Amino acid sequence: MTITTDVNTAFATEKTRQLDAVRNRAAAFQARIDRGEIRMVGADRYEVLTGWDQGEFFTVTRNTENEITEIIGAHGLDSRADGTIALYASSPAWHGLGQIIPGGTTDIDTVLREGGLDFTVTTVPALYRWGGELREHADQFHTVREDTGAPLGIVGRRYQAIQNRQGFEFLQELVGRFDVVWESAGVIKGGRRVFIAIRLPQTVAVDADGINDLVVPYVAVMNDHTGGGTFQCVVTPWRPVCGNTERFAVRDAVTRWAVRHTAGAINEIKEARRTLGLSVQYFEAFANEETALARTDIAVTDFHKVIADLWPLDDDATDSKKTNFAARLGAIDAEFRTEAERVGRTAYAAERAITGYLDHVAPRRPGKTMTEEIARATAALEGADDDLKSKAHKRLMLLTRA
Repeated sequence: MTITTDVNTAFATEKTRQLDAVRNRAAAFQARIDRGEIRMVGADRYEVLTGWDQGEFFTVTRNTENEITEIIGAHGLDSRADGTIALYASSPAWHGLGQIIPGGTTDIDTVLREGGLDFTVTTVPALYRWGGELREHADQFHTVREDTGAPLGIVGRRYQAIQNRQGFEFLQELVGRFDVVWESAGVIKGGRRVFIAIRLPQTVAVDADGINDLVVPYVAVMNDHTGGGTFQCVVTPWRPVCGNTERFAVRDAVTRWAVRHTAGAINEIKEARRTLGLSVQYFEAFANEETALARTDIAVTDFHKVIADLWPLDDDATDSKKTNFAARLGAIDAEFRTEAERVGRTAYAAERAITGYLDHVAPRRPGKTMTEEIARATAALEGADDDLKSKAHKRLMLLTRA
C-alpha cells in the first residue's frame, strides 16, 4: 500500500507546533517574572532570584516579532577550541554544561583534556612604542596561552609559570592510592584561573549518635596564570545538604597551602603532600568540635551577640550602616531558623547559618567576565571568608565550655 503525504499539511502542522512552543516558552518566562523568580537587569539580560540558579545571569534572544527564541546562560566558564564549555565533572552540574563522565575518571590526561586545562603558558617580553620605535621592557613580561596566544597577565623577571599538568599531577598519587576519582576541573576568565578537585574517601559524621550530619572532604587545587595570584591547595569540608564550605583553624591543622610562581615552585609543591597528609587528623578534630557545637543549645540573644562580634556596629554608625546591619541580621536569622528546623536550636545551627549566609546570601560583586554564581564558588575555594568563619567557630566554641 502506498502512503502519500500532503506536504502543505505537514508544513502547516509543524509550523503550528513551533509557534505553540514559542508561545509556551514566552508564557512560562513571563510567569517566572510575575512570580518574582527572575528580573530584568538590562536589555534582554535577566537575573535569577530564587532556587539553585539564584544569582545566575542569562540573555534572551528574540526574533523580529519579539518572540523568545533562545535563553543563553552567562556561566562565566571558558570555552574549548571546539566551542564546548571548558568544564569536566563526574556528575552533571546545575547548568548542564561541560563534559560529564558519569562516575568520574582516574586518568589525569582525560581530566585535563575534557576540562580544557590541557594548555601550557609561556612568557613573552612586554613591548611599548616610543618615538615611533618598538622597545622592550627589560623587567616585565606577559603570560600568554601557547594554544591561542591569549594574554593572561603581566609578570616580572623572576616569574616562572607552573604548568597545569605540573601542578596537578601530584594529586594522581592520591587518586591511585585511595581509589578515588577526579571530581571536577575547569577554566575561568579565559584561562587566567584553572581549578581541579578530588573527593577524599572518608566521610565525616557530625554527632553520629544524634543529628548524624554528613560532611564530605575534598581537595581543591587552583592555579593562577595572571601573576597576581598563587598556586594553592585547599583541604575543605563540603556539606551536601547546603553546599557551603568551611575551613576553620582547628588546633594546628593545615588546611591551605600556597606557593608563588618561581623557579623553585615545582619542588615546593611536594610540600602539598604534607597538607594532604594532615587531612585525616584535621577532619577528626573538625568532627569532634562540630559535634560539641551540635550538643550545645543556644539562645537567640547569644546568637545575636556572636553576630555583633563578627560585624560590630558603632554607636555613631550612619543610617546606611544601620540599615545594612539590620538587613544582614535578618538574613542570618532566616538561615538560622531553617537550620534549627533541621538540626535543632544549637550552636551548630548557628554556625551553619553564618556560613550559609557568607556562601550563598552575602553580597558578592562578580567581575566583568564572571556571574555571581561563579564569583561565589571562586570566593569559597579561595577562602575569602575564612577569617570570619574561623572567628565565628571559635566564638561559638566558647559556649560549649560554659
